[in-house]
Amino acid sequence: MDWYFDGVWLVRLFFQRGLAAIYLVAFVSALNQFRPLLGERGLLPVPVFVSRVPFKESPSLFHYRYSDRLFGVVAWTGIVLSSAALLGLPEMGPVWLSFAVWLGLWALYLSIVNVGQTFYAFGWESMLLEAGFFACFLGPAHVEPSLVPILALRWMLFRTEVGAGLIKLRGDPCWRDRTCLYYHHETQPLPNPLSWHFHHLPKRAHRAGVVFSHFVQIVAPFGLFFPQPVASIAGAFIILHQLMLIVSGNYAWLNWLTVVLGLTAFGDGVLGAVSPIDVPATEPRSLAYQIVLYALAAATVLLSIKPAKNLWSKDQLMNFSYNPIHLVNAYGAFGSVTRERLEVVLEGSADAEGREWKEYGFRGKPGDPRRRPPQVAPYHLRLDWLMWFLPLSGILRPKLWFVRMVEKLLEGDRSMRTLLKVDPFPDLPPRWIRARLFLYEFTDKEERAATGQWWKREPVGEYLPPVSITPTPERRTVRQHERARVTH
Repeated sequence: MDWYFDGVWLVRLFFQRGLAAIYLVAFVSALNQFRPLLGERGLLPVPVFVSRVPFKESPSLFHYRYSDRLFGVVAWTGIVLSSAALLGLPEMGPVWLSFAVWLGLWALYLSIVNVGQTFYAFGWESMLLEAGFFACFLGPAHVEPSLVPILALRWMLFRTEVGAGLIKLRGDPCWRDRTCLYYHHETQPLPNPLSWHFHHLPKRAHRAGVVFSHFVQIVAPFGLFFPQPVASIAGAFIILHQLMLIVSGNYAWLNWLTVVLGLTAFGDGVLGAVSPIDVPATEPRSLAYQIVLYALAAATVLLSIKPAKNLWSKDQLMNFSYNPIHLVNAYGAFGSVTRERLEVVLEGSADAEGREWKEYGFRGKPGDPRRRPPQVAPYHLRLDWLMWFLPLSGILRPKLWFVRMVEKLLEGDRSMRTLLKVDPFPDLPPRWIRARLFLYEFTDKEERAATGQWWKREPVGEYLPPVSITPTPERRTVRQHERARVTH
């Protein structure tokens, strides 16, 4: 089959290193944010979740015991293992060592995702888990690579791209009339420093961008299963598209993971032309290894039935896992595009009457109109992403996690303050907190030159009325008459 695949030793090497880098980012992100969001005193505490959801529905080692200290051990173990994989250390040993390291990364991150609730309900979490599981079977550098996991990863890439393309065509009509990019760069979850410039490209460039997106996501993926060089050309189009998304927005590691998956479309002939690394002689795979690979192929085919049907279903699911271990999932993105950007702006007041209000600043989401949108990807700012979703449901009733966040800020909770960029009350917490809805729009070139602002905004309503807290011997709680107005 070499004429068909053109060798995959370099493909395996680059894929393993790229995936290890993404796992490293994921575990560092978890280490920094998980405990204030989901820890023992978090907004949605894991102990409460595991007491209500059985292990079989959401398998995680935290079902046996959760503590913030144990979570730290899990996160640091993931960081150590992913760092070792990034350096290629497991690939220098026997097959079982490579398998054990990648299986460990998958199992540890699965334990985090399956108790992460809404803060981990993103499609790229399942993507990372699925890719990590198939990476277990790639084998170390001195063993002949197998086509089975490579094909499984190409199939994953196919589902990712075609799923995203079809959900667009079936969803928002702006994808069919080619106008979605008129709005997308301004209304996407977390714009980056170049989003303002992309938004102001000519409309013909936006329409051409939609056409290119449809081609890459609906047509090109079928080339992944053709002989070389067709598969490499398909992979190159996919990677180019992802790089365009990387430079125009912040989507955590979604685009980088898709780039890494795109590498599996190439062969050693193409990668060898741009890499100084020579393909060494390798050992043949053992019989036991071969049997495991055949079992993997059979299991993947069986698990693929539902996701394959989903691609052609008029009721297509987007970012859906058919099993609790997140293998062979359905993917998709941006089936609809918002036309206006509503932002929840959090403000606090230190005086008893609530006359003077100061604004909290988040690390990634728009706030101060003068602040340039930051580059945060591939790092994942989970709180900022959830803040973007708040006004999109059409039901302007604060979520439970949001109410708890307000309560913790009123209490001066230090862990919650670490998730913010600007805390206007560094010494004493405020007496009151409120949340207002603002309509945000990018300034045009003349407005930005005159004011230095990246955004212009205007208040359009109230999301949370002013709330305060009352000290009690046990704890400080949101005043009951106010809390009743904002909770379920």
